[in-house]
Amino acid sequence: MLSKKKKIFILAGMLVLLIITGVLNVVLNQTTKHNDPTPVAAGNFFDTFRSDRLETRSQTIVYLDAIINSPASSQEDISAAQAEKLKIATAMEQELVIEGLIKAQGFEDCVVTTGAKINVIVQAQSLTEDELIQILYIVTEETGKHPSEVEVIPIS
Repeated sequence: MLSKKKKIFILAGMLVLLIITGVLNVVLNQTTKHNDPTPVAAGNFFDTFRSDRLETRSQTIVYLDAIINSPASSQEDISAAQAEKLKIATAMEQELVIEGLIKAQGFEDCVVTTGAKINVIVQAQSLTEDELIQILYIVTEETGKHPSEVEVIPIS
């Protein structure tokens, strides 16, 4: 059995690796963005957004799995990692449902991010008041959030 100091050292090492991965991800993505002055088409935006969101979550899940499966992890760490993994899975499911319901209303494409605030990015030149109400209704019904906690952004 590993001593408590070794467990802390291993977990701290994992945390440092996660932070380094995040920093490298940001730095490399910023470099790419600065070198590409052409605007992104709306279709590419949605595909890129989904891909980036999936990649980020996949990395987080791999990190959480490492904590869950590590013999050096305490029961508290394992429980916290499992809870965070469940939270991510719930958010993914909720976002997928909301995106599907919004597309069913006739919008060509959209992406949703959940958290303290819900962001809905819809492929549209602009939104009428009725369309905005439809989107807000869907989001508030699915999440239980107040409309003031929902940001709807049209892009074309």
